[in-house]
Amino acid sequence: MTEWHKSSYSTAAENCVEAREGAVGAEVRDTQNRHQGHLTFTRQEWTAVLAVTKG
Repeated sequence: MTEWHKSSYSTAAENCVEAREGAVGAEVRDTQNRHQGHLTFTRQEWTAVLAVTKG
């Protein structure tokens, strides 16, 4: 996996998410609540998430 990076859509004070991509998919976590873990997506799922969010 690559390093975590903050979404360009995140604001400084709220709604911050971070993502990291790898060969088999991606992981996403809440920047302000990293201790709560992350969501894991397969490559196909991550492609679908990006397609919907770029809408």
